[in-house]
Amino acid sequence: MTDETVSRRLFLGTASLGVIGSAAFFAPGVFAENLMQTPLQTEGPFYPDKLPLDTDNDLLIINDSITPAVGEITHLSGRVLDRHGDPIRNAVVEIWQVDNNAAYLHTKSDNYAKRDRNFQGFGRFVTASSGEYYFRTIKPVLYPGRLAPHIHFAVKVKGRDKFTTQCYIKGHPGNQKDLVVKAIKDPKARELVIVDFIPVKSSRAGELSARFDIVLGYTVEA
Repeated sequence: MTDETVSRRLFLGTASLGVIGSAAFFAPGVFAENLMQTPLQTEGPFYPDKLPLDTDNDLLIINDSITPAVGEITHLSGRVLDRHGDPIRNAVVEIWQVDNNAAYLHTKSDNYAKRDRNFQGFGRFVTASSGEYYFRTIKPVLYPGRLAPHIHFAVKVKGRDKFTTQCYIKGHPGNQKDLVVKAIKDPKARELVIVDFIPVKSSRAGELSARFDIVLGYTVEA
């Protein structure tokens, strides 16, 4: 591993603290009532049919490359919680999404031939005791067949079925017309997958931050 690679990994750790540091003070079990479960959503047809060699939580840089992916840099973070609001440790969080050219990391993706070779397209993160996850990625863009830009999520917890969902951009007009979003009939549940992409005040590069907590419908064992 090169010094440059080490520096990049350290950056990811410190960056995540800067973006989601306030969540470190989250106290488990502060909710008196059960939380509403995050709506389950379809995995869709474009989970990578061949995983990239690099599957870390930085989707903008592949391995030791010095050329970043194109797109609006987004620091995406959140917690994986049980229905009582307690964090879930050792949950494997996976995300996948189209690149800035609207191409998935899947050979059947409509724009696969035009995909950004510098965009990882897929990433993984394992939660610690706080239930936190963190990714550096891009703000999602539209792709043919859907009306709402989105990021796919899968959460894997040992001994449980895989949980899949998607998150969407708050205020995007396509949210009102997209069939997958509209399939969530309860307006309160629908709001749980709508995420605000907020400019990072300290960033000179126009970076964004987004926070998406995922509530699973069961209680973790003590």
